[in-house]
Amino acid sequence: MKRFLPDLFVTLMVVSALLGFFLPELGASDGPLRLGLVTKLGIAFVFLLHGANLAPENLVAGVKNWKVHALIQITTFVMFPILGLAIFFGLAPILPESSRLGFFFLAALPSTISSSVAMTVLARGNVPVAVFNATLSGLLGLVLTPIMISVVTAAGSLQFSLLDAIVNIALTLLAPFVLGQILRPLIKGLLAQHKPVLSWVDRGVILLIVFTSFATSTAAGVWSRFSAFEFATTLALVLLLLGVAFGFTILAARRLNLPREDEVAAVFCGSTKSLANGAPIAQILFAGSPVLGVILLPLMLYHQLQLICCALMAQRYAKQADLVS
Repeated sequence: MKRFLPDLFVTLMVVSALLGFFLPELGASDGPLRLGLVTKLGIAFVFLLHGANLAPENLVAGVKNWKVHALIQITTFVMFPILGLAIFFGLAPILPESSRLGFFFLAALPSTISSSVAMTVLARGNVPVAVFNATLSGLLGLVLTPIMISVVTAAGSLQFSLLDAIVNIALTLLAPFVLGQILRPLIKGLLAQHKPVLSWVDRGVILLIVFTSFATSTAAGVWSRFSAFEFATTLALVLLLLGVAFGFTILAARRLNLPREDEVAAVFCGSTKSLANGAPIAQILFAGSPVLGVILLPLMLYHQLQLICCALMAQRYAKQADLVS
């Protein structure tokens, strides 16, 4: 049963969302806690840590395997956005614009870094390939995600400036990441000693973003218009996206005759979406929007479901590796 129960972080994420419902004034960006500024500083600090934790030598080992790289990046930034576009435009009569935008935002995000690599290790897949593609996906997402969002919002009512988005992402996410790389030789030992604490710093910023997002939506009365039908439809579509992602990556990997180790990396890097990158990007792209909580909802659901499904698949791949060996 532990496989299906949420971990502590997911539980805290639900608690943060509930606090946003009950304490909307406290969670407002310009409220007494000044959470808008606190969140922005926290996001910058987390991306500095991401930059400092990235070992460039780990990327070099996975560069050469171009087939699996192409499959992962095409899945992440082509296949997923096509599905997102189908939902955004095809379900206009069924779901409100904010929910449909949440799905396209989910589809436009990069892959996870820590989760996809950890699952690849557990499944005994090609770890250098997973590290290379997860990192590449995260960096590409800083540019490609806002570009794709700008294309969709041009057809909707939400105000969005691509230039402002790119500038804000460059200053808040990319610049700290580069600074972290520069500081890496000086602080990598300290980071290695306090890895568990730093992991919770990362998660703490995500929890703060969830709290402020849901508080803002509650204060604007958004959730009073969000029906049980919309939630059920959102959950069903999240499950469908996850199933299509797994099916596409497995089928494509086998059609390309990739080794089992490369298939594992393709499945876990191609099918997952990053909450660690997605929440900060959403906070920047949709800053001050009253529907930010609704936009984040598909990503939050996808995050939990991908952890459960990936854990089960990783165990299955590991058993296959034992049989072969």
